[in-house]
Amino acid sequence: MKKILYLTFYFEPDLCAGSFRNSPLVKELAAQAQGEATIDVITTLPNRYSSFEAEAPEFEQRDNYTITRVAIPKHQSGMKDQVLSFKAYYQKVKSLVKGKKYDLVIASSSRMFTAYLGYTIAKKLKAPLYLDIRDIFYDTLQDVLQNKFIKTLALPIVKQIERKTFYYANHINLISAGFKPYFNSYNTTHFSYYTNGIDDIFIENKTKEDIVAAHPKTILYAGNLGEGQGLDKIVPDAAKILGDGYEFIIVGDGGIKNRLIEKVKAYNLNNVKFLPPVKRNELIKMYEECDFTFVHLNDYDAFKKVLPSKIFELACFPQPMIAGVGGYANSFISENIENKILFNPCDVNGMVEQLQNYSYMRGRRQHFIDTFRRTAINKEMASSMLEYL
Repeated sequence: MKKILYLTFYFEPDLCAGSFRNSPLVKELAAQAQGEATIDVITTLPNRYSSFEAEAPEFEQRDNYTITRVAIPKHQSGMKDQVLSFKAYYQKVKSLVKGKKYDLVIASSSRMFTAYLGYTIAKKLKAPLYLDIRDIFYDTLQDVLQNKFIKTLALPIVKQIERKTFYYANHINLISAGFKPYFNSYNTTHFSYYTNGIDDIFIENKTKEDIVAAHPKTILYAGNLGEGQGLDKIVPDAAKILGDGYEFIIVGDGGIKNRLIEKVKAYNLNNVKFLPPVKRNELIKMYEECDFTFVHLNDYDAFKKVLPSKIFELACFPQPMIAGVGGYANSFISENIENKILFNPCDVNGMVEQLQNYSYMRGRRQHFIDTFRRTAINKEMASSMLEYL
Protein backbone atom coordinates (compact mmCIF):
# COMPACT_ATOMS: atom_id res chain seq x y z
CA MET A 1 0.00 0.00 0.00
CA LYS A 2 1.46 3.37 -1.01
CA LYS A 3 1.54 6.38 1.30
CA ILE A 4 0.73 10.04 0.61
CA LEU A 5 1.66 12.97 2.83
CA TYR A 6 -0.75 15.92 2.56
CA LEU A 7 0.31 19.25 4.13
CA THR A 8 -2.12 22.11 4.65
CA PHE A 9 -1.92 24.77 7.35
CA TYR A 10 -5.74 25.01 7.48
CA PHE A 11 -8.29 22.20 7.63
CA GLU A 12 -11.79 21.62 8.98
CA PRO A 13 -13.28 22.81 11.28
CA ASP A 14 -11.26 26.02 10.75
CA LEU A 15 -12.99 28.91 8.98
CA CYS A 16 -11.00 30.08 5.95
CA ALA A 17 -10.52 29.50 2.25
CA GLY A 18 -7.61 27.09 2.83
CA SER A 19 -9.76 24.89 5.05
CA PHE A 20 -12.77 25.00 2.72
CA ARG A 21 -10.57 24.03 -0.22
CA ASN A 22 -8.51 21.24 1.33
CA SER A 23 -11.06 19.48 3.53
CA PRO A 24 -13.33 18.23 0.71
CA LEU A 25 -10.35 17.73 -1.62
CA VAL A 26 -8.72 15.32 0.83
CA LYS A 27 -12.00 13.36 1.10
CA GLU A 28 -12.18 13.05 -2.69
CA LEU A 29 -8.49 12.09 -2.91
CA ALA A 30 -8.97 9.42 -0.24
CA ALA A 31 -12.02 8.02 -2.03
CA GLN A 32 -10.12 7.76 -5.32
CA ALA A 33 -7.05 6.26 -3.60
CA GLN A 34 -9.08 3.60 -1.74
CA GLY A 35 -7.25 0.26 -1.93
CA GLU A 36 -4.20 1.89 -3.53
CA ALA A 37 -2.90 4.34 -0.94
CA THR A 38 -3.32 5.76 2.55
CA ILE A 39 -3.02 9.48 3.32
CA ASP A 40 -1.50 11.30 6.28
CA VAL A 41 -2.86 14.84 6.57
CA ILE A 42 -0.83 17.11 8.85
CA THR A 43 -2.48 20.42 9.61
CA THR A 44 -3.05 22.73 12.60
CA LEU A 45 -5.67 23.02 15.28
CA PRO A 46 -8.22 25.74 14.36
CA ASN A 47 -6.40 29.08 14.51
CA ARG A 48 -7.47 31.33 11.62
CA TYR A 49 -9.25 33.85 13.85
CA SER A 50 -8.29 34.59 17.45
CA SER A 51 -11.95 35.36 18.21
CA PHE A 52 -13.22 32.01 16.90
CA GLU A 53 -12.65 28.69 18.64
CA ALA A 54 -13.73 25.26 17.47
CA GLU A 55 -13.14 21.92 19.12
CA ALA A 56 -11.12 19.46 17.06
CA PRO A 57 -9.16 16.33 18.01
CA GLU A 58 -5.40 16.35 17.59
CA PHE A 59 -5.62 13.00 15.81
CA GLU A 60 -8.35 11.35 13.72
CA GLN A 61 -8.50 8.12 11.73
CA ARG A 62 -10.99 8.24 8.87
CA ASP A 63 -11.19 5.30 6.48
CA ASN A 64 -7.89 5.34 4.57
CA TYR A 65 -6.62 8.70 5.86
CA THR A 66 -5.49 10.22 9.13
CA ILE A 67 -5.60 13.84 10.29
CA THR A 68 -2.98 15.13 12.71
CA ARG A 69 -3.60 18.66 14.00
CA VAL A 70 -0.62 20.56 15.39
CA ALA A 71 -1.06 23.10 18.18
CA ILE A 72 0.45 26.47 17.28
CA PRO A 73 0.77 29.73 19.28
CA LYS A 74 -2.23 32.08 19.43
CA HIS A 75 -1.89 34.86 16.89
CA GLN A 76 -3.55 38.01 15.54
CA SER A 77 -2.56 37.41 11.88
CA GLY A 78 0.33 39.88 12.07
CA MET A 79 3.55 39.06 10.18
CA LYS A 80 5.56 38.22 13.32
CA ASP A 81 2.73 36.06 14.69
CA GLN A 82 2.47 34.16 11.41
CA VAL A 83 6.23 33.49 11.33
CA LEU A 84 6.15 32.07 14.88
CA SER A 85 3.05 29.99 14.09
CA PHE A 86 4.58 28.52 10.97
CA LYS A 87 7.85 27.81 12.77
CA ALA A 88 5.93 25.70 15.30
CA TYR A 89 4.09 23.88 12.49
CA TYR A 90 7.32 23.33 10.50
CA GLN A 91 9.20 21.85 13.45
CA LYS A 92 6.33 19.59 14.49
CA VAL A 93 5.77 18.28 10.95
CA LYS A 94 9.46 17.49 10.61
CA SER A 95 9.29 15.56 13.87
CA LEU A 96 6.14 13.66 12.85
CA VAL A 97 7.47 12.49 9.47
CA LYS A 98 10.96 11.55 10.71
CA GLY A 99 11.76 8.00 9.69
CA LYS A 100 8.58 7.63 7.60
CA LYS A 101 8.49 6.83 3.91
CA TYR A 102 6.05 8.58 1.53
CA ASP A 103 5.51 7.88 -2.16
CA LEU A 104 3.98 11.32 -2.87
CA VAL A 105 4.04 14.66 -1.04
CA ILE A 106 1.21 17.16 -1.60
CA ALA A 107 1.30 20.69 -0.17
CA SER A 108 -1.37 23.37 -0.40
CA SER A 109 0.14 26.77 0.27
CA SER A 110 -0.72 30.46 0.20
CA ARG A 111 2.27 31.89 2.05
CA MET A 112 4.91 29.75 0.33
CA PHE A 113 6.32 28.13 3.46
CA THR A 114 4.00 25.11 3.51
CA ALA A 115 5.11 24.51 -0.08
CA TYR A 116 8.75 24.83 1.02
CA LEU A 117 8.15 22.40 3.88
CA GLY A 118 6.72 19.92 1.37
CA TYR A 119 9.80 20.44 -0.84
CA THR A 120 12.25 19.68 1.99
CA ILE A 121 10.43 16.43 2.82
CA ALA A 122 9.93 15.32 -0.79
CA LYS A 123 13.55 16.04 -1.71
CA LYS A 124 14.90 14.05 1.23
CA LEU A 125 12.64 11.10 0.34
CA LYS A 126 13.26 11.54 -3.42
CA ALA A 127 9.45 11.58 -3.73
CA PRO A 128 7.28 13.44 -6.25
CA LEU A 129 5.97 16.83 -5.09
CA TYR A 130 2.53 18.20 -6.03
CA LEU A 131 1.90 21.84 -5.06
CA ASP A 132 -1.39 23.70 -4.88
CA ILE A 133 -0.44 27.39 -4.90
CA ARG A 134 -3.17 29.71 -3.61
CA ASP A 135 -1.21 32.98 -3.64
CA ILE A 136 2.11 34.46 -4.79
CA PHE A 137 3.78 35.23 -1.49
CA TYR A 138 6.69 37.16 -3.01
CA ASP A 139 4.33 39.57 -4.76
CA THR A 140 2.28 40.04 -1.61
CA LEU A 141 5.35 40.86 0.48
CA GLN A 142 6.48 43.43 -2.09
CA ASP A 143 3.22 45.31 -1.56
CA VAL A 144 2.56 44.71 2.12
CA LEU A 145 6.00 45.14 3.73
CA GLN A 146 6.51 48.77 4.68
CA ASN A 147 9.88 48.54 6.45
CA LYS A 148 12.52 48.94 3.70
CA PHE A 149 15.25 47.19 5.71
CA ILE A 150 13.09 44.12 6.38
CA LYS A 151 11.92 44.17 2.76
CA THR A 152 15.51 44.25 1.43
CA LEU A 153 16.42 41.40 3.76
CA ALA A 154 13.33 39.22 3.30
CA LEU A 155 12.56 39.34 -0.42
CA PRO A 156 15.80 37.71 -1.69
CA ILE A 157 15.39 34.91 0.87
CA VAL A 158 11.77 34.31 -0.17
CA LYS A 159 12.78 34.32 -3.86
CA GLN A 160 15.51 31.74 -3.18
CA ILE A 161 13.07 29.51 -1.27
CA GLU A 162 10.55 29.91 -4.06
CA ARG A 163 13.00 28.92 -6.79
CA LYS A 164 14.16 25.78 -4.97
CA THR A 165 10.60 24.71 -4.27
CA PHE A 166 9.06 25.40 -7.68
CA TYR A 167 11.95 23.95 -9.69
CA TYR A 168 11.76 20.69 -7.72
CA ALA A 169 7.97 20.29 -7.98
CA ASN A 170 6.64 17.74 -10.43
CA HIS A 171 3.29 19.49 -10.68
CA ILE A 172 2.07 22.95 -9.67
CA ASN A 173 -1.60 23.81 -9.59
CA LEU A 174 -2.31 27.53 -9.75
CA ILE A 175 -5.61 28.51 -8.18
CA SER A 176 -5.83 31.55 -10.47
CA ALA A 177 -4.93 31.68 -14.15
CA GLY A 178 -3.79 35.23 -13.35
CA PHE A 179 -0.67 33.67 -11.76
CA LYS A 180 0.40 32.13 -15.08
CA PRO A 181 2.81 34.87 -16.31
CA TYR A 182 4.68 34.85 -12.99
CA PHE A 183 5.44 31.12 -13.38
CA ASN A 184 6.66 31.24 -16.99
CA SER A 185 10.29 30.70 -15.93
CA TYR A 186 9.47 27.40 -14.20
CA ASN A 187 9.02 25.63 -17.50
CA THR A 188 10.24 22.19 -16.37
CA THR A 189 7.10 21.66 -14.27
CA HIS A 190 3.60 20.49 -15.21
CA PHE A 191 0.89 23.09 -14.51
CA SER A 192 -2.87 22.98 -13.98
CA TYR A 193 -5.43 25.64 -13.11
CA TYR A 194 -8.03 24.14 -10.80
CA THR A 195 -9.77 27.14 -9.26
CA ASN A 196 -11.67 27.39 -6.03
CA GLY A 197 -15.18 26.08 -6.33
CA ILE A 198 -18.66 26.21 -4.89
CA ASP A 199 -19.59 23.89 -2.03
CA ASP A 200 -23.00 22.23 -2.04
CA ILE A 201 -23.86 23.91 1.26
CA PHE A 202 -23.95 27.25 -0.60
CA ILE A 203 -25.73 25.91 -3.67
CA GLU A 204 -28.57 24.62 -1.50
CA ASN A 205 -29.33 28.03 0.03
CA LYS A 206 -32.98 29.04 0.39
CA THR A 207 -32.75 32.70 -0.57
CA LYS A 208 -35.90 33.96 -2.25
CA GLU A 209 -35.43 35.59 -5.63
CA ASP A 210 -38.57 37.76 -5.71
CA ILE A 211 -37.88 39.96 -2.69
CA VAL A 212 -37.75 43.74 -2.87
CA ALA A 213 -34.73 45.20 -1.06
CA ALA A 214 -35.32 46.33 2.52
CA HIS A 215 -34.77 49.79 3.97
CA PRO A 216 -32.05 50.29 4.84
CA LYS A 217 -30.50 48.03 2.22
CA THR A 218 -28.01 45.71 3.89
CA ILE A 219 -24.54 45.08 2.41
CA LEU A 220 -22.91 41.99 3.91
CA TYR A 221 -19.17 41.35 4.04
CA ALA A 222 -18.00 38.13 5.72
CA GLY A 223 -14.40 36.99 5.92
CA ASN A 224 -10.93 38.09 6.83
CA LEU A 225 -10.38 41.69 7.89
CA GLY A 226 -6.75 42.02 6.86
CA GLU A 227 -4.48 44.30 4.90
CA GLY A 228 -5.28 42.32 1.78
CA GLN A 229 -8.99 43.14 1.95
CA GLY A 230 -8.43 46.85 2.62
CA LEU A 231 -11.94 47.42 4.00
CA ASP A 232 -10.74 50.46 5.93
CA LYS A 233 -10.15 52.17 2.58
CA ILE A 234 -13.68 51.62 1.26
CA VAL A 235 -16.34 50.88 3.90
CA PRO A 236 -16.23 53.98 6.17
CA ASP A 237 -16.14 56.46 3.28
CA ALA A 238 -18.81 54.64 1.29
CA ALA A 239 -21.04 54.34 4.38
CA LYS A 240 -20.62 58.05 5.10
CA ILE A 241 -21.72 59.07 1.58
CA LEU A 242 -24.54 56.51 1.28
CA GLY A 243 -26.08 57.50 4.62
CA ASP A 244 -28.93 55.76 6.40
CA GLY A 245 -30.36 54.21 3.23
CA TYR A 246 -27.67 51.52 3.41
CA GLU A 247 -26.19 49.47 6.24
CA PHE A 248 -22.88 47.59 6.13
CA ILE A 249 -22.67 44.38 8.16
CA ILE A 250 -19.06 43.25 8.66
CA VAL A 251 -18.61 39.68 9.88
CA GLY A 252 -15.12 38.43 10.68
CA ASP A 253 -11.82 39.21 12.29
CA GLY A 254 -8.27 40.07 11.29
CA GLY A 255 -5.30 42.38 11.52
CA ILE A 256 -6.99 45.66 10.54
CA LYS A 257 -10.30 45.19 12.36
CA ASN A 258 -9.42 47.72 15.07
CA ARG A 259 -8.24 50.24 12.46
CA LEU A 260 -11.54 49.82 10.63
CA ILE A 261 -13.57 50.22 13.83
CA GLU A 262 -11.64 53.35 14.80
CA LYS A 263 -12.31 54.95 11.42
CA VAL A 264 -16.03 54.15 11.69
CA LYS A 265 -16.07 55.74 15.15
CA ALA A 266 -14.14 58.80 13.93
CA TYR A 267 -16.78 59.31 11.23
CA ASN A 268 -19.52 58.85 13.85
CA LEU A 269 -21.27 56.29 11.65
CA ASN A 270 -24.34 54.34 12.72
CA ASN A 271 -24.71 52.33 9.52
CA VAL A 272 -21.73 49.98 9.96
CA LYS A 273 -22.14 46.97 12.28
CA PHE A 274 -19.45 44.48 13.34
CA LEU A 275 -20.02 40.81 14.20
CA PRO A 276 -17.49 38.08 15.13
CA PRO A 277 -16.74 35.12 12.81
CA VAL A 278 -19.59 32.62 12.57
CA LYS A 279 -19.91 29.01 11.45
CA ARG A 280 -20.91 28.30 7.89
CA ASN A 281 -24.54 27.40 8.58
CA GLU A 282 -25.01 30.69 10.46
CA LEU A 283 -23.21 32.60 7.71
CA ILE A 284 -25.48 31.16 5.03
CA LYS A 285 -28.53 32.36 6.96
CA MET A 286 -27.00 35.84 7.03
CA TYR A 287 -26.33 35.70 3.28
CA GLU A 288 -29.93 34.63 2.69
CA GLU A 289 -31.23 37.67 4.56
CA CYS A 290 -28.99 40.45 3.18
CA ASP A 291 -29.71 42.68 0.16
CA PHE A 292 -26.19 42.79 -1.33
CA THR A 293 -23.11 40.59 -0.93
CA PHE A 294 -19.71 42.27 -0.89
CA VAL A 295 -16.10 41.34 -1.72
CA HIS A 296 -13.12 43.70 -1.82
CA LEU A 297 -9.35 43.55 -2.28
CA ASN A 298 -6.78 46.22 -1.52
CA ASP A 299 -5.24 48.18 -4.38
CA TYR A 300 -1.97 46.22 -4.52
CA ASP A 301 -0.28 44.93 -7.68
CA ALA A 302 -0.08 41.43 -6.16
CA PHE A 303 -3.87 41.21 -5.98
CA LYS A 304 -4.27 41.88 -9.69
CA LYS A 305 -3.35 38.22 -10.26
CA VAL A 306 -5.55 36.57 -7.61
CA LEU A 307 -9.06 35.13 -7.79
CA PRO A 308 -10.69 35.34 -4.33
CA SER A 309 -12.49 32.19 -3.19
CA LYS A 310 -15.21 34.44 -1.77
CA ILE A 311 -16.44 35.19 -5.31
CA PHE A 312 -17.54 31.57 -5.78
CA GLU A 313 -19.71 31.36 -2.68
CA LEU A 314 -21.28 34.80 -3.16
CA ALA A 315 -22.29 33.98 -6.74
CA CYS A 316 -24.52 31.17 -5.41
CA PHE A 317 -26.90 33.67 -3.87
CA PRO A 318 -29.39 35.56 -6.06
CA GLN A 319 -28.56 38.95 -4.55
CA PRO A 320 -26.46 41.40 -6.56
CA MET A 321 -22.74 41.10 -5.83
CA ILE A 322 -20.72 44.23 -5.03
CA ALA A 323 -17.09 43.59 -5.99
CA GLY A 324 -14.15 45.95 -5.69
CA VAL A 325 -11.33 44.00 -7.35
CA GLY A 326 -8.75 44.61 -10.05
CA GLY A 327 -6.81 42.67 -12.67
CA TYR A 328 -7.72 39.03 -13.32
CA ALA A 329 -10.51 38.90 -10.72
CA ASN A 330 -12.17 41.93 -12.31
CA SER A 331 -12.04 40.29 -15.75
CA PHE A 332 -13.29 36.96 -14.35
CA ILE A 333 -16.33 38.54 -12.69
CA SER A 334 -17.05 40.67 -15.75
CA GLU A 335 -17.09 37.60 -18.00
CA ASN A 336 -18.70 35.00 -15.71
CA ILE A 337 -21.03 36.64 -13.19
CA GLU A 338 -24.30 38.40 -13.90
CA ASN A 339 -26.00 41.06 -11.80
CA LYS A 340 -23.01 42.75 -10.18
CA ILE A 341 -21.68 46.15 -9.22
CA LEU A 342 -18.04 45.96 -10.30
CA PHE A 343 -15.50 48.68 -9.55
CA ASN A 344 -11.75 49.12 -9.04
CA PRO A 345 -10.28 48.51 -5.57
CA CYS A 346 -10.67 51.38 -3.07
CA ASP A 347 -12.67 53.45 -5.59
CA VAL A 348 -15.28 54.84 -3.18
CA ASN A 349 -16.93 57.12 -5.75
CA GLY A 350 -17.11 54.32 -8.34
CA MET A 351 -18.86 52.04 -5.87
CA VAL A 352 -21.26 54.67 -4.54
CA GLU A 353 -22.24 56.01 -7.95
CA GLN A 354 -23.06 52.56 -9.32
CA LEU A 355 -24.96 51.61 -6.20
CA GLN A 356 -27.08 54.76 -6.24
CA ASN A 357 -27.94 54.22 -9.91
CA TYR A 358 -28.61 50.49 -9.59
CA SER A 359 -32.12 49.10 -10.24
CA TYR A 360 -32.46 46.34 -7.66
CA MET A 361 -32.96 42.76 -8.92
CA ARG A 362 -32.19 39.17 -7.95
CA GLY A 363 -31.59 36.07 -10.04
CA ARG A 364 -30.01 32.63 -9.67
CA ARG A 365 -26.72 32.27 -11.59
CA GLN A 366 -27.30 28.66 -12.63
CA HIS A 367 -24.70 28.48 -15.41
CA PHE A 368 -21.97 29.72 -13.07
CA ILE A 369 -23.00 27.23 -10.38
CA ASP A 370 -22.97 24.31 -12.83
CA THR A 371 -19.54 25.32 -14.16
CA PHE A 372 -17.77 25.83 -10.84
CA ARG A 373 -19.16 23.18 -8.49
CA ARG A 374 -16.34 22.17 -6.14
CA THR A 375 -17.24 18.48 -6.36
CA ALA A 376 -16.47 18.40 -10.10
CA ILE A 377 -13.24 20.39 -9.70
CA ASN A 378 -12.08 18.15 -6.84
CA LYS A 379 -12.68 14.96 -8.84
CA GLU A 380 -10.38 16.16 -11.61
CA MET A 381 -7.77 17.61 -9.26
CA ALA A 382 -7.57 14.49 -7.07
CA SER A 383 -7.18 12.37 -10.19
CA SER A 384 -4.31 14.58 -11.36
CA MET A 385 -2.58 14.09 -7.98
CA LEU A 386 -2.80 10.29 -8.13
CA GLU A 387 -1.01 10.30 -11.49
CA TYR A 388 2.23 10.86 -9.53
CA LEU A 389 1.90 7.78 -7.31
